[in-house]
Amino acid sequence: MVSADPLARGGLAALLAAEPSVVVAGEAAPDGAFRGAAQALAPDAAAWDVGASEGFGEPIGAAAEAGVPVVALLTSPGQAREAIGAGARGILPRSAPALRIAGALRAVAEGLWALDAQLGETLLHPLPAAETLERLTPREMEFLALLAEGLSNRAIADRLGISERTAKFHASSVLAKLGAESRAEAIVRAARLGLVAL
Repeated sequence: MVSADPLARGGLAALLAAEPSVVVAGEAAPDGAFRGAAQALAPDAAAWDVGASEGFGEPIGAAAEAGVPVVALLTSPGQAREAIGAGARGILPRSAPALRIAGALRAVAEGLWALDAQLGETLLHPLPAAETLERLTPREMEFLALLAEGLSNRAIADRLGISERTAKFHASSVLAKLGAESRAEAIVRAARLGLVAL
């Protein structure tokens, strides 16, 4: 359980501990404490209570890079893009019942996505017809596949053996060709066009 608010962490941990399919491995704040806890406990997934915090993308991205899939619990639909763009594999409203959060945690631990229907709608916009999209190069397709895994530009650069600057160039090009304004929107559009599997 991750939250900047210790009361929220404790409450969420207590709710999920009552679910038979969940074992609560620990609690942490979204700072250096989380990275240490993730390394020590090796959780299958993390429930991240974003609350009203801003700039939560970087710590979620660090969790994703550490191999811990995150279900972000959001207070508003406007946070959905940032959460997905940062690498969260699931998004639910903060008010979701424990049973739904537990289901989302199981899903992301198995490599699936878990998107609340209403929050997911905020990520979807009318798409240009596939034939009007500028063709992605093979390297851009590789980049897009790794982007869909929730990796950061730095992690993608390492995986592809390119510089981070080149990765940023590919990111800009992919977003432009897909007509997307953010990484999250690019992933959703690519999935709807059958370019990546979520």
